[in-house]
Amino acid sequence: MGKPTIRVGGVHVSGPLAPWVAGFRSWLEEAGYTLTSSVNQMRLLAHVSRWLDAGHFGVAELTEGRVNEFLAARRAAGYRRRVSRRSLAPLLGFLAAHGALPDAAPLTVEVSPTAALVDSFHRYLLTERGLESSTACAYTGRAARFLASCAANGDVSKVTSKDITQAVLKESATVSVGSVQYFVAALRSFLRFCHIEGLVASDLSAAALTMTGRRRSSLPQGLTHGDADALLRSCDRRRALGRRDYAVVMTLLRLGLRASEVAGLMLDDIKWNAGEIVVRGKGRREDRLPLPVDVGEAIAGYLQRGRPKTAKREVFLTTTAPASGLGRRGVSSTVRRACVRAGLAPVGSHRLRHTLACDMVSVGVPLPEISQVLRHRSLSSTAIYARVDLIQLRSLAQPWPEVRADD
Repeated sequence: MGKPTIRVGGVHVSGPLAPWVAGFRSWLEEAGYTLTSSVNQMRLLAHVSRWLDAGHFGVAELTEGRVNEFLAARRAAGYRRRVSRRSLAPLLGFLAAHGALPDAAPLTVEVSPTAALVDSFHRYLLTERGLESSTACAYTGRAARFLASCAANGDVSKVTSKDITQAVLKESATVSVGSVQYFVAALRSFLRFCHIEGLVASDLSAAALTMTGRRRSSLPQGLTHGDADALLRSCDRRRALGRRDYAVVMTLLRLGLRASEVAGLMLDDIKWNAGEIVVRGKGRREDRLPLPVDVGEAIAGYLQRGRPKTAKREVFLTTTAPASGLGRRGVSSTVRRACVRAGLAPVGSHRLRHTLACDMVSVGVPLPEISQVLRHRSLSSTAIYARVDLIQLRSLAQPWPEVRADD
């Protein structure tokens, strides 16, 4: 006997939700749901529709209380799966997006002056400064921490240089030197914003003095060729997840992109005919890079046999429905999982960027060209890789002065 087939179209739906069947089925497919998950969702829709019909309810009467009544009735009927509100989230989200559900009563949320100021600072960082969302969130978090200790009511007009100094000293008592320096950078940006907005009489950003400290200056570390190959081999390209992880790791290794840049790749950014890829980096900078053959093959393999069928434009998507962009954290997690599978110590995605730079140094690529590949704004950012070539550095070292016994 052959294996029984599962068909989404085989689910019969009667009742008030019947007109929404075709639309919901298409929505599930576009959201990246598997065939089995789609069938289960369609069966749940059919049950909701029968229950509404039995109670002489319309779709517009599917309120919060009515949803709870349905779930209670479903559990009472002996169902053990899909008996929580979370299981109804896809259906309710679809109906709400198409205006089929009653509008919820508007919530009146009182926004505090502090929260309003922080939100305004966040918009400034995104629109005026062009910072990445992750950096803007990090800055606003530190600004909120400063306000909590110095201007809890959101009124920064009375903030003094002394308040700023005390805030920096308080921060330095609990975190590392690097974290304090980041706090100072965020605080200076916030104080400049306050001056631009006319919230303070003068620019107090200079009062946030940076903290210096001796930190071990370690050499940039890349992966060995063997470890890099092990990362790629750990991705099972017989499965959709493995094909995606392989393409992500290959892109990081060969192009030296940042995690946020990989997460931000869109389908339209890959110029297949020209053999180029558009990368959106820091400060809204866009660069066109050559698309190496192995990277192109890895991405094409994922797009053809691994990527969910969806209207989403991000190249790399999550494997669980509803499909969404992988995100910066998702890219970093992909690298760490590959390390675990390969039996290596987990590293971040930035280590793969270092790997490309170190490989170029080892074959004698000049620093200006490395800076172009990594898309550094300043050559000083690339200068750290000059220390990687220890053989060349030893040739610059002066001989140790000899001391004679009669001296």
